[in-house]
Amino acid sequence: MSLIELKVPSVGESITEVTLSKWLKANGDVVKIDEAICEFESDKATLEFPAEAAGRLIWVAQEGDDLKIGALVAKIDTEGVAEVTTQRDQPKSVDNEIKEKSFASSPVSAVSGHPSPAAAKLMTEGNLEAGDISASGKDGRIRKEDVLTALEQKVTAAVPQNIEKKEPVQVSKVTATFSRNERREKMSRMRRTIAARLVSAKNNTAMLTTFNEVDMTAILDLRKNYQDRFVEKFGIKLGFMSLFAKACAKVLLEMPEVNARIEDDTLVYHDYADISIAISTPTGLVVPPVHNVESLSLSEIEYKIKELADKARTGKLSLEEMTGGTFTITNGGVFGSMMSTPILNEPQSAILGMHAMIERPIAVNGQIQIRPMMYVAMSYDHRVIDGSSSVTFLVKVKKLLEDPMSLMLGL
Repeated sequence: MSLIELKVPSVGESITEVTLSKWLKANGDVVKIDEAICEFESDKATLEFPAEAAGRLIWVAQEGDDLKIGALVAKIDTEGVAEVTTQRDQPKSVDNEIKEKSFASSPVSAVSGHPSPAAAKLMTEGNLEAGDISASGKDGRIRKEDVLTALEQKVTAAVPQNIEKKEPVQVSKVTATFSRNERREKMSRMRRTIAARLVSAKNNTAMLTTFNEVDMTAILDLRKNYQDRFVEKFGIKLGFMSLFAKACAKVLLEMPEVNARIEDDTLVYHDYADISIAISTPTGLVVPPVHNVESLSLSEIEYKIKELADKARTGKLSLEEMTGGTFTITNGGVFGSMMSTPILNEPQSAILGMHAMIERPIAVNGQIQIRPMMYVAMSYDHRVIDGSSSVTFLVKVKKLLEDPMSLMLGL
């Protein structure tokens, strides 16, 4: 027996451990060189691990194991591979070929349609098999979106329709009366990393939060008047996030202390604004940065945010795309949050929280008017940023957003 050991490779400068989240090949399978055999979940992303040689796969680690970089994952027995390959490649008789083709139509999804970790979790929760799902990912990969589509079709087929109004009947999950069941599930590596960093930010920074409110009337008018032309020219909608990011970038360059970070006993300042955008994914919150926001147009910012969001939700963000950032924006308003205190994204020293836009009565030139208002909150590290600087920063951002033409003109 000739065995080749497969060990956890280095996947990033700061990553010392990964989790074996899923085997893509069964123990004992014959695999080809460079064929993906399992998935690793690191602190920041999910990565496929390819076979370094052709042969019969022998598992060493199990799904859910935490493995140090360099730890043994599996072995490949390379003896007898030529014979197995030769037997597979031999010409088939007409009868055998017909039988194999008819049989192959049923298990094809099980061979090529392995799910991503997020998709696998949804499949388990929704009691779906690979054969129930139409895979749209690369090489027949089942993506989260494929599972959601299958679940929607399953619910639509199962729920009776209201004959008169042609509306689906609302179905709620029923829990047994006085149930006291519990379910235990190991935290994903990303969730564990998020937890550790949140505790670190809470314990190792002097975090305070300052609040203000923004009258969104001018921004809504801007989007109403120019949205169609913007879409026609750039092929993408003008959203709130690009305007907030552009306003923050402008003020960050005017107030470098808000754009700084602590490194040991040194303050590091930046002459650029790399703004991290908080994106919710099935496995947790990620904050990939948009680089040099101060130098990008609104359409370029929108394109980049969309690209990062699409990659984040399909697990395709690279480690490089997850690294860096000098300031963060998070939008709890998309989930209905009216007010919150965002927590710092270390080593950054400030984070801006957007919230739901709600019509409220406010005083305008001595008159009560109903205006679309948004509370904004900026948490900051008081070791780096003084209270006066934090308040001034938020007031400057507020003024730019309430007069977006001054932002467009660079005033």
